[in-house]
Amino acid sequence: MFKSIKLKIQNFGQFLSNIMMPNISIFIAWGIMNVLFAPLGWKPNKILAELISPIIFYLLPILIGFTSGKLVGGKRGGIIGSITTIGMITSTGIPMLLGGMISGVLGGWIIKVFDNLLKDKIKNGFEMLINNFSIALIGIILTIIAFLFIGPCIEWFSFSIGRLLKIVIHHNLLPLIAIIIEPAKIFFLNNAINHGVFTPLGLQDILENKNSIFFLIESNPGPGLGMLLACFFFGEKDYYKSAGGAAIIQFIGGVHEVYFSYVLMNPRLILSLILGSMTNIFMLVYFHGGLIGAVSPGSILSILAMTKKGFYCINIFSIFSSFFVSFLVAFILLKFIHNKNNNTNICLLNNKNYKSNDFFKNVNTIVVACDAGMGSSAIGASILRKKMRKKNLMHISVFNTSIHCLPHNADIVITHKNLTSRAKKYAPNAKHIPLINFLDNVFYDFLVNKLIQNKNFRNEEKISKTNGFDIKDKSNKLFKLSKKNVFLNQFADNKEQAIKIVGKYLVEQGYVENNYIDAMLAREKIASTWLGENIALPHGTIEAKNNILKTGIIFCQFPNGVRFGDDFNDIAYLVIGIAAKNNEHIKVVSQITNALDNTEIISKLSKTKNVEEVLSYLNI
Repeated sequence: MFKSIKLKIQNFGQFLSNIMMPNISIFIAWGIMNVLFAPLGWKPNKILAELISPIIFYLLPILIGFTSGKLVGGKRGGIIGSITTIGMITSTGIPMLLGGMISGVLGGWIIKVFDNLLKDKIKNGFEMLINNFSIALIGIILTIIAFLFIGPCIEWFSFSIGRLLKIVIHHNLLPLIAIIIEPAKIFFLNNAINHGVFTPLGLQDILENKNSIFFLIESNPGPGLGMLLACFFFGEKDYYKSAGGAAIIQFIGGVHEVYFSYVLMNPRLILSLILGSMTNIFMLVYFHGGLIGAVSPGSILSILAMTKKGFYCINIFSIFSSFFVSFLVAFILLKFIHNKNNNTNICLLNNKNYKSNDFFKNVNTIVVACDAGMGSSAIGASILRKKMRKKNLMHISVFNTSIHCLPHNADIVITHKNLTSRAKKYAPNAKHIPLINFLDNVFYDFLVNKLIQNKNFRNEEKISKTNGFDIKDKSNKLFKLSKKNVFLNQFADNKEQAIKIVGKYLVEQGYVENNYIDAMLAREKIASTWLGENIALPHGTIEAKNNILKTGIIFCQFPNGVRFGDDFNDIAYLVIGIAAKNNEHIKVVSQITNALDNTEIISKLSKTKNVEEVLSYLNI
């Protein structure tokens, strides 16, 4: 029962986060313009300041309405959400961020129901007419409803919340909110709290005040920094040794998720975070501190960028105070109150499933996932990828993503133990490994050793079971590249262009239908097909298998490189397009990666002008 409720809360939090996160750069742009051009900014400019208001009153609500509508009802839902939001904007005098969320969800749901009712009932040739007029008519009705009823109700609700918060602040009760916020963050609701709750409240508050404390409640890195440094200096367990690096990542990089695992290993530490956060809120209320815009990520650098002229000392003092209190409380808990909880990642791996080599058979893809797919999972995937590269396990693809974007063909999914139940919902066929600490090197060493133990078995299996190998020609051999499959000296400005080039060659040679190119681009949005070592393996989504006519490979060389991965150094010189029927993709990827497990070969293929040289290396 509790797990079910927790899962529903996490899913709702993820939904709110998915609405706000795509538009966070617009929040940042609005905040920076405030800092610079507002009357009390660094460079006051009456003309340029006129650009600030339309962003918060029109652009952001419409974008939020579109995003929320698209999440529920696809692109048509996004359009309906945008139209409906206009009714709310027109009927009120406050930023309709909450209204955008509600209108988007409402519009997306209605158009989704409408489309389902008419599915397969529209006569051929009338699709465009029905689609366009249905959006127009439903949009008109919802806009009028939003203008007359929904908008005024949300405005009344917003003012009521504002009055309630004023009463809370007046009686100095706002610091008590830390009792709710910090435990909620530990369960990966930090993005939902910050962008789904405090950002709308902050934007409403900033219309009346010079800045808002709501932007600096969840995003404050002080409590996490204090707790992590206390763990690093005074923690007696081995897993506390990584807390020093985590402190730097959390404070400078703004990835707060890195400290969640330390609290879950020693739940008493939540007290240090709560008291540190309460200190921060008290100081902000007392000295009237705060920020001018939303912060993402919660880095000290982002906070300073969103601090208004004349408020630097107040904000820095509140952050330092929260750090000091959190550090002191964590020191007392670690030094004088012993924790009997011995949970580590290795304890989780004591499960009999993980002791068996069978669990690690046929592993081609490992996905490290977290709530947003940008913080702790990126760090974990980076650590694992480096360790695997040192052990020459380059045939196994490792990448990170958010829970809701987990690919269906993942072999192993690594998530925090509190997110594993959600991960199983999105990747039910994968093998799931829960962990506590994304920075635990012992865990990754354990995993790499298991994969090494299984590596020889995999190679032997591939050789001894060629009869089950689906990729064959008339000679009963593996799929072989020919000159028509190799294209040297290609050029692209970005990975989308590179994928279209590779896809075009797949189409021209009769391997796939033209729609497969769109599926390749869609697959890239789910998670990067960057393999590492200057190689990318773009391919279509699982749903696009019907667009594959026969198994084929296209080898493209991009001598100037194309950025495929998340890092600026993730440059692909070799982009290999794959189209495989049934489950042949596993064997295709295995064939290619086994051929390219030598960095010298990769370097030669990145520069060669000889097609025969490419064929000699890849046709193993």
